[in-house]
Amino acid sequence: MLIDLQLHSTYSDGYLTPTELVKFIASQGVKVAALTDHNTVGGVEEFRQACRKEKIKPIIGVELYASLGSKRFNILWYNFNPECPQLHNMLRKTHIRRRQQMRRILDKLVSKGFKIDVEKILDQYNRYVPVNHVIDRILENRDNLRKVKRELGIASPREEDMINNYFRNPRIGVLQECFIDLEKILALKKEIGGQIVLCHPAKNGYVIRDFWTKLKKIGLDGAEIFSPHHSINGMLYMQQLARDLDFIITGGSDFHKPEGGGQPLQYSWQYYKIDSQYLRGVKKIISTK
Repeated sequence: MLIDLQLHSTYSDGYLTPTELVKFIASQGVKVAALTDHNTVGGVEEFRQACRKEKIKPIIGVELYASLGSKRFNILWYNFNPECPQLHNMLRKTHIRRRQQMRRILDKLVSKGFKIDVEKILDQYNRYVPVNHVIDRILENRDNLRKVKRELGIASPREEDMINNYFRNPRIGVLQECFIDLEKILALKKEIGGQIVLCHPAKNGYVIRDFWTKLKKIGLDGAEIFSPHHSINGMLYMQQLARDLDFIITGGSDFHKPEGGGQPLQYSWQYYKIDSQYLRGVKKIISTK
């Protein structure tokens, strides 16, 4: 059975609405799916309704930026109560910090000659402010696009070029994700339930037995091992590590959008599919009512 437990919509940094996203994954044969927008559950209800129409089982989900001591990483949380006021308060605080950071960088870009209506851009996002969408708005202005091409010496600047040169540039500002202390997340999990897994760990360099062992001891349930961000050798190693620690294994495409630009591969589902039979213990997540 094909499943996808990491998908993103326009409620964070995806490019399809939850309804459009569900129609897309239905066309790919997905039978169980989770919307895991960054630091928001705003799209959950639309996603659930769309899934029911397409006979896909919806799983409540969210992707969070978490911290534990000096370590910074992503987690995926499934099957929690999305209406919990404490959860919404926790997420709202991250939205405020993110907006403040983004405002400072945009103001700096304006001072350097970019034509940006800072308030208009920020007003489009009342939850997580996605840098990729902000970049799209900036480059819609032809003067800004010409300026970027000239400054970077790139004929067709991509999102990564913009991020590295304007949003991770100490002379302008370094946009940080808004991390939440993992201990606080786990404390809330005791109240509103669900399962928490380490998100695409190899992408961030967290394929370390001692670290996984610590996460297991403090309450994490598993790890997202099947991911287009991971090599086959990495996935083989992490599968063994998950078995040793009695971790649930999950998988997700991390889908945001078709890529465009005439590339022959447009999205991960053209080459990467996740079958539930390979995911150890995943029934604990996908079999919930």
